Amino acid sequence: EVQLQASGGGLVQAGGSLRLSCAASGFTFDDFAIGWFRRVPGKEREGVSYVSVSDGSTYYADFVKGRFTISKDNAKNTVYLQMNSLKPEDTAVYYCAAASSLATMYDADFWGQGTMVTVSS
Repeated sequence: EVQLQASGGGLVQAGGSLRLSCAASGFTFDDFAIGWFRRVPGKEREGVSYVSVSDGSTYYADFVKGRFTISKDNAKNTVYLQMNSLKPEDTAVYYCAAASSLATMYDADFWGQGTMVTVSS
């Protein structure tokens, strides 16, 4: 079975940091791109950052550039999102997803359950 398990969320004060993890299983990790999305009530989901597992190509949304870093550990089938300088507006449920390429990430094939990030002021 295909699974994407997101973890690492929590409560942090503005300016703090969290590291999210997305552990993938049930598919060939190297054949996909892995992305992080976030969702808040009343808004459409936003793409946050994506990485191609095979070649390491990345995408960052403008609102996280310079603050978040996506990385991967192919041996562990895991993608990480290091979130620094967190802002209250980063508060959301964060989901990881798998797609055939960075270009198709918004219509990802597989989705994880999400992990809650709350940033207080």
